[in-house]
Amino acid sequence: MAVIKRLVLVFVLATVFAGFIGCVVSYDRPLARKDISMPQPEEFSPTSPQQVHISVVGADKMRISWITKSSAPAIVEYGTSPGVYLKSATGSTSSYRYLIYKSGEIHDVVIGPLNPNTVYYYRCSSDSSLEFSLKTPPAHLPIKFAVVGDLGQTGWTNTTLEHIGQSNYDMLLLPGDLAYADFLQPLWDSFGHLVEPLASQRPWMVTEGNHEVEKIPAIHSTPFTAYNARWHMPFEESGSNSNLYYSFDVAGVHVIMLGSYTDFGPDSDQFKWLQADLGKINRGRTPWIVAIIHAPWYNTNTAHQGEPESDLMKKSMEGLLYNARVDFVFAGHVHAYERFTHVYNGKADNCAPVHITIGDGGNREGLASKYMNPKPEISVFREASFGHGQLEVLNATHTVWTWHRNDDDVSVVADTVWFRSLSSDPACKV
Repeated sequence: MAVIKRLVLVFVLATVFAGFIGCVVSYDRPLARKDISMPQPEEFSPTSPQQVHISVVGADKMRISWITKSSAPAIVEYGTSPGVYLKSATGSTSSYRYLIYKSGEIHDVVIGPLNPNTVYYYRCSSDSSLEFSLKTPPAHLPIKFAVVGDLGQTGWTNTTLEHIGQSNYDMLLLPGDLAYADFLQPLWDSFGHLVEPLASQRPWMVTEGNHEVEKIPAIHSTPFTAYNARWHMPFEESGSNSNLYYSFDVAGVHVIMLGSYTDFGPDSDQFKWLQADLGKINRGRTPWIVAIIHAPWYNTNTAHQGEPESDLMKKSMEGLLYNARVDFVFAGHVHAYERFTHVYNGKADNCAPVHITIGDGGNREGLASKYMNPKPEISVFREASFGHGQLEVLNATHTVWTWHRNDDDVSVVADTVWFRSLSSDPACKV
């Protein structure tokens, strides 16, 4: 009971400072479904691996991350047949403190080299009672991405995850706002349990949103403590000095994960890193470029207008993405779906990225249902419904994008469009 009282006190203090992470809202939202609580299964021992999730590291390696309540070896044993583990790898273990909370033991192991498009079976911490499996992405096109932002952990989140699990995707891209823990650290654990069935089987590549900041002035001054400890992305491999922004190649796609809530001005490390990263891209090897942000640069919803993470980041970085002929920019933050045409500097431009807001994963704050009218011509499709997107990159020249609405718990394809890669358009050559 004392622990619960202390957590409530932390929540009250956090609420006071909620404005610092952009959680205060000034628009009406319909009610979301109830939160889901996913505690550790009772049959687990203190050394049982839990909250397992995977992410790609380079062309042929995979990072396995998991948590144990007490000390356990940071080892992964793996192979291509169930129960037969011919290879193993060891890694590191860490933990963190946040106010009165202390995390479990967070294990981080990189395995490989792995064959592409192959199922591997693995176990963590030499625990013989739990076997997991993963499938590596293909080395060449086609590839299918699931794209979803602002997940949270509600009944709608559960529906979204069920639909994604049925999609036979190769990799998930998440443009920020994962657990909606908002200072209450046990919610990070609950989120880890919730997503484990999917996140342990396919790589989840994420970037941070405002709900990951969790900075409380004068109380906890370090931002992104839980996010950086729990969701280690392959930033080192792309020359980044921060887990908040990085890039990687997969199949024929170069994916750039940007940080809306770290410095992005022309003199910032992130800006300089992005400039260098874009300059290294070989469009012969990766004819498609996808960028991920959290706060959208284009938005006709009344929610989240005029925020510096949108407006100033767009002012700083839009020219870089345009000149590099980035094909897509996916964002979250606004709890609705919206697809724009190819757009640059506020105007339609056939050689500019397509901007898509996909912040409708299922968060507890509900939907942002009010849009500006009349609808600007650059906004092609918009709807305040929960759901997820699928980007199926078929070859070097064509991809198909579909948005799947959660309609009465059934995945309904509400928006479908084909795109041609900018690298294959003679008019867009640079």
